[in-house]
This record gives sequence, structure tokens and C-alpha cells, in this order.
Amino acid sequence: MTPASSVLPVSPALLDQLVAEAKLVRARAYAPYSKYSVGAALATATGRIYTGCNVENASYGATICAERSAIAQMIALGDDKPVACAVATGGASPGSPCGICRQVLVEFARDMPVILVSVTDDGHEVRRDTSLSALLPDAFVSF
Repeated sequence: MTPASSVLPVSPALLDQLVAEAKLVRARAYAPYSKYSVGAALATATGRIYTGCNVENASYGATICAERSAIAQMIALGDDKPVACAVATGGASPGSPCGICRQVLVEFARDMPVILVSVTDDGHEVRRDTSLSALLPDAFVSF
């Protein structure tokens, strides 16, 4: 597998679909400790979409982030080339993938569009469009 080296063209409609899917799966997050629910959706070169949500654990190190949950689903179902990602959180501004999630994403795509969206308590949506290379400019790669 060779990760993509540049951002592939992704339609605005696909990005909007990823945002919608990330917001839906966020509602299924298991976050009894932080109360910070996160949903993620990945689109791959095959056209499939994989989703994931955070699953917390009393032993914090065992917590699974939404982005890694989506990557695990992608791999488990035989896919491996993400082309875009959306992450949905709550609060006044969009949350960004943690460092571990950024590095895991880079394992499969050197760069891709990443849409960060936050839904406030009153239903207002705040969106930030960025890229994986902007979020992790000096990624560790061994390939």
C-alpha cells in the first residue's frame, strides 16, 4: 500500500455527506467520563464511507478515538485508501484529531481534505476546512 501523496479532488457534495455521517455517528459515542462525543467519517477511493465514534474507558489509555475507530472499520472491511475525512464534535469551535489519530491517518494517506465541524448546544454549526498535511506537517513516515 502506498498512501496518497497529495490531496485528491473530492466533491463538495461528498464532503457534505461526510459531515452528515460524522454528525450522525457522534450521537452514538460512548463518552461518560469526558462528556465529549466525537464522530468521524472517512471516504475511500472505492467510494465507500466508514464511520466511527469515540468509546471511552475508565482506564483512559483504553479509550478509542472516533478517527481510529473509522480507520479500524475501513481496514476490517478490506479497504485502505481514504481520500477525505470529517470529524464532528460539540462546543463553540470544532475539535481537531489528537496527535495519535493524525499519525494513524497519515499511515493511510499522506494528505487529504479534513473537515472539522462543531455543533453547538443551540444547533449552530461551525465548520473548518483543512487538510491532513496542515494538521500534521512533519508526519513520521517510514514508506
